Amino acid sequence: MSHRAGRTRWRRFAVVLVPSVGACATVGIAMAQGVLAASFFISGQQFQLAADSLTARGFSLYGMVDVTRKHELVPVAVTGFRHATIDGLCQSVVVDVPVLGTQTLRLTGGGGRSVETSNFFIDATAESVGEANFSGLDIGVAQGAVTKGPVRSGDRNSQFFDPDGVAQQALSTTLNDVRVSAVAVSAGTLSIPGLRLRLEQGNHACF
Repeated sequence: MSHRAGRTRWRRFAVVLVPSVGACATVGIAMAQGVLAASFFISGQQFQLAADSLTARGFSLYGMVDVTRKHELVPVAVTGFRHATIDGLCQSVVVDVPVLGTQTLRLTGGGGRSVETSNFFIDATAESVGEANFSGLDIGVAQGAVTKGPVRSGDRNSQFFDPDGVAQQALSTTLNDVRVSAVAVSAGTLSIPGLRLRLEQGNHACF
């Protein structure tokens, strides 16, 4: 999948993107304490999320509409995992910075150990998987009737959530070579061993 870097101001890069990626390491604690809501305004900036493999218990996939702070609507496919282990995690944002040129903010984790997460949701605009295996798969289930996988509580209460809309669910799944273009990620808990966050000159996107 080709990646086209968007244009943004350095202030936006420094103030918005850096804290948002760094927050991934602590989002589990914040949500567990009720500090961070399950639903939030998105920045609208797309980023890449990749994994060598993702194994999960409780899988869901449904349509949703995210909203930016400027009240712009962004249609997304929400993929939910009740509990998942991730190997080879990578997250990246590529931006053009005036004077400095193209910069990549890149987060990786694992280092031979698996990332552990629960109630993990990816709001995606595009997804690709090299190989997908499901157990107890249902395609065409109503969004309001999803039980095998999680549905964000904030989504259920949203005006954009259609309880009669088409969804997909499974008891478990294993996904290999995962590539996602996303606008938001949220989690109930997220444990990343060997977390590394780097700012690099040039385009060093995850894929």
